[in-house]
Amino acid sequence: MERPLFRCVKYHPDAIVKEIDYLLNSREMFNCFKNQGFEGLTDIQKAARYLYLIKASYGSKVSTYGAKSRDINRLDDLRDIQSRLRTVIIENKGFDALIKHYDGADTLFYCDPPYFEAESFYDTGSFTFDEEQHRILKDILTGIKCRFILSYNDCQYIRELYSAFKIEGIERQSNLALRYGTDKVYRELIIRNY
Repeated sequence: MERPLFRCVKYHPDAIVKEIDYLLNSREMFNCFKNQGFEGLTDIQKAARYLYLIKASYGSKVSTYGAKSRDINRLDDLRDIQSRLRTVIIENKGFDALIKHYDGADTLFYCDPPYFEAESFYDTGSFTFDEEQHRILKDILTGIKCRFILSYNDCQYIRELYSAFKIEGIERQSNLALRYGTDKVYRELIIRNY
């Protein structure tokens, strides 16, 4: 569903705004749109519905209503996004093919794979990101010409796997902590080859 959204934001932002203009931030509407799906809609209607579901859902995951007071019709930044998308290439390939295709001295990759031992929380379609995929990613990144920045959860396996690179441990508040006002901290790693 992301492709019609980006394509329509790039070429028809005003039509998306018009489509969303009178929608309400409502659990009933959210569930109705989620259950109806996208069959029979134009690309602009699909993009508007998907954007609505993102904005009204918890954590932008499109699965659960967010129940937050927010203006879902506020799309002021759509023009900025349209401007940015003018020079963007959107690909639908595996990470191995993408990295190999775009590897070059002037490239910087930011990689954010499913976190180790948390893969089941990611919607990767029919693709399974398992321990072997983590090793394949590391092997590919080891042999590239360009620079990369990689984010991961902080665990011993990842620290050992990427021990040949620069590893910086960081902490951030967890998303649930932000929602519920707790002080729970989540430890992550920033890994890079430069």
